Amino acid sequence: MMQLIEDTNLEENELNQYIKTLKRKKHIIFQGSPGTGKTYLAKHIANHLTSSENNGFYELIQFHPSYSYEDFIQGIRPQTSTDGNLEYSMIPGRFLNFCEKAKDCEGMCILIIDEINRANLSQVFGELMYLLEYREEEIQLAGSDQTFKIPENVYIIGTMNTADRSIALVDHALRRRFAFIPIKPNYDILRKYHQKNSPNYDIESLINILIELNKTINDPHYEIGVSFFLTESLLDDLEDIWTMEIEPYLEEYFFDETDKI
Repeated sequence: MMQLIEDTNLEENELNQYIKTLKRKKHIIFQGSPGTGKTYLAKHIANHLTSSENNGFYELIQFHPSYSYEDFIQGIRPQTSTDGNLEYSMIPGRFLNFCEKAKDCEGMCILIIDEINRANLSQVFGELMYLLEYREEEIQLAGSDQTFKIPENVYIIGTMNTADRSIALVDHALRRRFAFIPIKPNYDILRKYHQKNSPNYDIESLINILIELNKTINDPHYEIGVSFFLTESLLDDLEDIWTMEIEPYLEEYFFDETDKI
């Protein structure tokens, strides 16, 4: 746990709460505005839990608008046989392969789904929508006679960018199956990082500017996170970060309020 605290710069009780929720619900989503470190946190928690468990592992995939049921669960795919003929076979997708691998493990097996809300989740998950709620049951998958059950040791951590307009695609059925954990801009992470890596830099001035900026944005879904500024050469990089990453984001958000930009 001490290594996880050092890597994430979060308090032990906060990390323990996230881990407790994951173990209880089995499916959680870290949601927050850009730069709040959702994926970074998910990877470090997954690494902590699987490395301390007996024979566990974690994998990461990223959803996108073209991601399909066939990619995630299973589907018919063209394949060339050894004699050069084209065959159409039922090929397991990423989640079925992950679960098959997890069956041989005793510890926690965690699948991180980055940008989970960028896909059409009802279409991608298919029967998984049922199985996520009724973990003890099995169900026949579409297109085959195969039945499937999620192994007991499989857990899912999703990440969701709340500034992404595709958040509207997350329906209430899915929300019932996941625990949603808000990740807000944590200025103390920025403070601890630069106290350790660049102690001579006046990080408090930047923190005060970010606090004022987020007050002006006045929307928790669109606040600016601190991970933009987690670089050891911040003094040299700050102008580039601000003009090439922060300002374009603000121009899009305040597109009809040029005075605020």
